[in-house]
Amino acid sequence: MGERYETGVVIVGTGFSGLGMAIQLRKAGRTDFVVLEKAADVGGTWRDNTYPGCACDIQSHMYSFSFEQNPEWTRSFSPQQEIWDYLRRVTANYGLRKHIRFGTEMVGAHWDAEESRWHLLARNGDEYVAKFVVSGIGALHIPRIPELPGLPDFKGRTFHSADWDHSYDLRGKKVAVVGTGASSVQFVPQIAKDVAELTLFQRTPPWIMPKPDHAMPEWTRRLFRAVPASQRAYRNAIYWMLEARAIGFNGRPGLMKAGEWIARRHLARQVEDPDLRRKLTPEYTMGCKRVLVSNDYYPALTRDNVHVVTEGVTHVREHSVIAADGTEHEVDAIIFGTGFHVTDAFDSLDVIGLEDKNLAKQWQKHGMQTHKGITVSGFPNLFFLLGPNTGLGHNSVVFMIESQIRYVADAISMVERARAQALNVRPEVQDNFNEQVQRKLVKGVWTQGGCDSWYLDAMGVNRTVWPGYTWRYWLDTRKVDPADFELT
Repeated sequence: MGERYETGVVIVGTGFSGLGMAIQLRKAGRTDFVVLEKAADVGGTWRDNTYPGCACDIQSHMYSFSFEQNPEWTRSFSPQQEIWDYLRRVTANYGLRKHIRFGTEMVGAHWDAEESRWHLLARNGDEYVAKFVVSGIGALHIPRIPELPGLPDFKGRTFHSADWDHSYDLRGKKVAVVGTGASSVQFVPQIAKDVAELTLFQRTPPWIMPKPDHAMPEWTRRLFRAVPASQRAYRNAIYWMLEARAIGFNGRPGLMKAGEWIARRHLARQVEDPDLRRKLTPEYTMGCKRVLVSNDYYPALTRDNVHVVTEGVTHVREHSVIAADGTEHEVDAIIFGTGFHVTDAFDSLDVIGLEDKNLAKQWQKHGMQTHKGITVSGFPNLFFLLGPNTGLGHNSVVFMIESQIRYVADAISMVERARAQALNVRPEVQDNFNEQVQRKLVKGVWTQGGCDSWYLDAMGVNRTVWPGYTWRYWLDTRKVDPADFELT
């Protein structure tokens, strides 16, 4: 038996979401909260992903907290280590470490209706009892590895990009890379120059735009340090530039044609071989899958030691990978750049609400549905950050997180002001929200673009992306509407 702890609020996870929520509570003068973290340090995605070339694909001056600006970013698009350092610095600045329980993984939670409190169980046997629970788990943390026939018999090394094996020296090795998503586009150029041979198995080519990355000049960093308002102005300019992209994503795919022209020109400039260029040209509308940015991915694929295979992997042998056309590729290592469990990220959590409702089973049956991506009917006092349909294809999710942590803090204080025990979103309010979201998504490029993507669940429904402008989401979450909830 483990220990039992009682507190006011339990936050799960220490990525941008969990840390942001903890800061919001500290700002409200609260200290009655704990943060559960399965790992030994803060950072979430930016702690876990240490593959070569890992960096953000949104400008760092936007991909950071508005209330904790960093004038010291060395590049426009910062590398992983800098973002992780930033999150650790933020943790120290707000004195959050004393609230964090490291090495504590939440495996289940159930709502006690008589007590009006949540009981959370950790893998180590500890129990946490709290009135409110905030999930900052996020969707990009459970690596997706395809179940390839013969993979368990492979004699070489295998690993996923999110669990990079730094002890394995890739120099001089024959390496297979499976998948061409955001991670592969970053690490392939880094390892291509070291390996003897790299065989890239591509199912669908991504749209890739030039990356407008550059070192931040020392004079700008001095200016941002001395005049914080200048950094805010720079951030605002980035925000509105990124926000303009939402027009093309949402019901005006014709506008994506301009982006496709830039991407095609980028490809043509960097790849001369017409056969390779044909393999790397997408046949779906830009934006249907995540749009990537890179200046060195295409040049890496033109190297003599790199081969792009568009026939899928059928099975694996002890020392080789077999493609669908029957060709055998001898390899020493297989690296999976195959993304994460996104639309089923919460299936492993055992969360039991009112009337013994099981959240994972409910979502498996009906799809992930929430109100504003934050609350779920039948699960009182439970809040999600970056929950269903609040991910973005065009701007910084940190902006969405900030909208949500303010909303959650407002909801908690509303319950306490009313001297109530719990708030539960009305089912008709949740249904109405989901109908509106799905109606907009049907017109968007994710549905109309002619591709299958990780945005879609097993039923082909987009449960990932927010369909529209982020400023509209900010407006929708500025204040909690008491009429949306039953207070008990």
